[in-house]
Amino acid sequence: MTTQPTHNDSNSERPANARSGWGMLAFNLILLFGAWAFVIGAVLENEPALLIGFFPLELLAFIFLFGHFTLQPNTARVLVLFGEYKGTIRQSGFYWANPFYSRSRGGNTFNITVQQKGAHEAPTVAVAPSFKISLRARNLNTGTIKVNDKRGNPVEIGAVVVWRVNDTAQACFDVDDFENYVRVQSESAVRHVASAYAYDHGEVNEPTLRASGEVVAEALRHELQARLDKAGVKVDEARLTHLAYAPEIAQAMLRRQQAEAVIAARQMIVHGAVSMVDMALKELASKEIVHLDDERKAAMVSNLLVVLCGETEAKPVINTGTIYH
Repeated sequence: MTTQPTHNDSNSERPANARSGWGMLAFNLILLFGAWAFVIGAVLENEPALLIGFFPLELLAFIFLFGHFTLQPNTARVLVLFGEYKGTIRQSGFYWANPFYSRSRGGNTFNITVQQKGAHEAPTVAVAPSFKISLRARNLNTGTIKVNDKRGNPVEIGAVVVWRVNDTAQACFDVDDFENYVRVQSESAVRHVASAYAYDHGEVNEPTLRASGEVVAEALRHELQARLDKAGVKVDEARLTHLAYAPEIAQAMLRRQQAEAVIAARQMIVHGAVSMVDMALKELASKEIVHLDDERKAAMVSNLLVVLCGETEAKPVINTGTIYH
């Protein structure tokens, strides 16, 4: 019966123990001076056989020197011995650990471009990611992305994401390159959230991209966190930095917005004018200033509405007769 090998789908960070670098530095210096003591003894005693002790001590001291390393604040080092994860050190300071701990992630390399002054082409260099990981907060600007909103309208949207590494083991071993993983997943999350909301004028009580900034930002943060949990990354904040209609429909949407603004203004003007006319008629009737029949009231209402709703100033007209002749 053949059994399938089992493995963990994800790794989890655990603390590692490392010695103080100062004590081991003193020990290495003792080894170095002790090795040279054999040389001095061989010369003074004229005993070449004493040189046999020089080479092992010198080699041991040389190997031990590679075990020293420093950690700055908000920096962690992942310790891997011959492919096996041994733990993570998060405290800043001067340390010594097994010199055979890996210093980079081997074959998982990525390319960087180095631009030199006066050079027409920038050389590309392959770099192996280090096992030293910054725990500081980082900003990622997704740039401007074109995507269709919930109604199918093309919009341009951009976001900034504040993130930090929360689990160093997941960041190193569960994804190939966690920085590139964050970049790609952030763009994908922005596209997904933008397609779930209308740009504006949604249904009743429906949040929109333009009017509900806080709701959209929180939805984007939750979407990002769900995607980046696999890489051991914590999303502190995610907000939209750019939001606009795509150029091909921007002019049409601008005219629609202008028309809607004009209609809303007209509605307010008409509502106010009707209220003022109603108040005027009630005041005239209550104070018995003049008695108006229905036809005179209609003429008065018409004149007042023209004065109150007209875009230009009304010009008075002197009536020498009556409305009946």
